[in-house]
Amino acid sequence: MRARDAFQYSLQAIRAQGLRSLLTILGIAIGIGAVVLLTAIGEGIHRFVLSEFAQFGTHLISVTPGRTTTLGLSGAAIISTVRPLSTADAQALARLPQVKGVSPLVQGNAAIEFGKRQRRALVLGVGADLPQVWQMEIALGQFFADSEEERALAVLGAKLRKELFGKDFPLGKRIRVAGESYRVSGVLAPKGQMLGFDLDDAVYIPTERALALFNRRGLMEIDLLKAPEADGEALVRQIEKRLEQRHGRRDFTVTTQDQMLSVAASILDALTITVAALGGISLFVGAIGIFAIMTIAVGERRREIGLLRALGAESYEILGLFLGEAAILGLLGGLAGFVLGVGSAWIIGWLVPLLPTHVTWSFALGAEGVSLGIGLAAGIGPAVQAARLDPIFALRDE
Repeated sequence: MRARDAFQYSLQAIRAQGLRSLLTILGIAIGIGAVVLLTAIGEGIHRFVLSEFAQFGTHLISVTPGRTTTLGLSGAAIISTVRPLSTADAQALARLPQVKGVSPLVQGNAAIEFGKRQRRALVLGVGADLPQVWQMEIALGQFFADSEEERALAVLGAKLRKELFGKDFPLGKRIRVAGESYRVSGVLAPKGQMLGFDLDDAVYIPTERALALFNRRGLMEIDLLKAPEADGEALVRQIEKRLEQRHGRRDFTVTTQDQMLSVAASILDALTITVAALGGISLFVGAIGIFAIMTIAVGERRREIGLLRALGAESYEILGLFLGEAAILGLLGGLAGFVLGVGSAWIIGWLVPLLPTHVTWSFALGAEGVSLGIGLAAGIGPAVQAARLDPIFALRDE
């Protein structure tokens, strides 16, 4: 039998059992669609988190108060230290070789006022090196200098500037932060969000002013920018040694950006694999459906098999016909699932921009291969059973 004839024969057999074939294809489609969609969501989140970290460069080192073995972001460490981090600690770290910039950090939230306009926004107490450390650009004016740590100066994020001043020129104007007067010295270029924190809807003030404003004893974090050519591990050891000398004990956590990226990547990789495995459950159900329909087909088509054998069809040709039907069912289910998964990912990305999706074509093509493999694996048993039928007994049974 020619390959074209065998293909047409398999399609006719599938159409003859329309409803049964449709349900089987649907089972495979749901599984493939789930795999494509879930991996698209997982990969989208993966890329989103990594891009959030990467927007601050790849040479950032973070020091947080409290010793913990858990790597994470600012605020993730347990703040239970005998001696909190101070601006003096930041100054000591700034004197280390291969440290290009240091910015102590204090974070809070307060009402920001200008004239009759008021907006509650993020308040960040930072050092003069912040633009260099966080890779932020100045759009207007200038950032405050180290010598101005005690002065009431404020730098506005792009969004906060627009909300308070509109199209008016903000430099030199007075705003009130939690009731205290500050002079606007600069405006930052748009930076975007960092894991839910809108850096554009924020006001940046000197660290010492923020400590007094929020009545805090110590810093939330010290961010350091290492030289590109610096040995990260060696620099971390220098930081730990310097702070241990100052504190008398290791009551802090040093985390490099490479560690942050590595931990985030490993977690998100595990998430992607997990959601793909969940989709695989639906694929298993689809495989059972193909096995069931092909097994029933062998029982119902014994006369047909007998006639084919009587007309000269060899056992391997019967085997090929039934395997072809199973493979076509798997492929049709895979194609339908591919369209379903990609379409769903696109719709979710369009409706919910905050939930990023990214279709990984290797996963999608792999899912197509899996659907074909499922069809063949589920159909091989019934196909062998059909090929082994004795034509005489098959015709006599009918």
